[in-house]
Amino acid sequence: MKKFVYALGFFDGVHRGHAELLRRCRELAGDALEPGAVTFLGHPDTLVLGVTPGLINTPADRERLLREIGGLRRVVALPFDRAMCAMAWDAFLDMLRETYDAAGFVCGEDFRFGFQGVGTALTLASYCRERGLPWAVVPEQLCRGERISSTRIRQLLEMGDMEQAAEFLGHPHILTGAVIHGHQLGRRLGIPTANLALPKELAEPKHGVYACRVWLEGEARAAVTNIGTRPTVEGSGVTVEPWILDYEGDLYGKEIRLEFLRFLRPERKFPDLESLKAEILRNAAETREIVKN
Repeated sequence: MKKFVYALGFFDGVHRGHAELLRRCRELAGDALEPGAVTFLGHPDTLVLGVTPGLINTPADRERLLREIGGLRRVVALPFDRAMCAMAWDAFLDMLRETYDAAGFVCGEDFRFGFQGVGTALTLASYCRERGLPWAVVPEQLCRGERISSTRIRQLLEMGDMEQAAEFLGHPHILTGAVIHGHQLGRRLGIPTANLALPKELAEPKHGVYACRVWLEGEARAAVTNIGTRPTVEGSGVTVEPWILDYEGDLYGKEIRLEFLRFLRPERKFPDLESLKAEILRNAAETREIVKN
């Protein structure tokens, strides 16, 4: 039975700092062990601080990125409930060894775990040394001289700065979801959109229009995507509506993955639908160039 070296963390966004943890995890695993990650289904701050930050990714997208970026063979997503919150730091590591075949660990230098955050990178290192397990502690990673963090990336998304967010992430911001039925306005304009729900736990990017790349059935296409409330038609609730360029077909129920490349303009109310359509067509031309280049 294969044993695993696990990178430990919440991994929201799976950014360049996380990528270094995953690289060290693969390195420690070598040929004798397998690389994996341990994360949580809910954000620890919900129980620890009583505040839930808007997340960068859904749990499914987080696991997808961990596997793609980290080349991991296993992702363990644990519930962060009261029992987990009350677990002693060494009991947590014991549990991972007994239940999930852990044989080594990697964490960031600021990682805290166990009851009241008593577990640290130092206690993890001591635990591993005493038991002859491989381990590594990864120092904080910088981008443009600034510490890479999920909090900073979340701020960039809320500002609509997808290009700088991608620098910190090491990849475009993504959203994956199944296409749902909308109000058919785009279809009446000759601009049919594929509507996605924005999960309530996610941070809302700045409302407006984005140039995106969309992955559909294994192919990449350009897409003009609006995030917002559709003020021209007095919409309600936040929607994510990509218009996939040069595509015809029934998308309902199909899963698509959006990669946000650039913020094009804020959402605004147009005097009429023809003005709205003309602006969307202009945005489509911009998007084609951005995706092409």
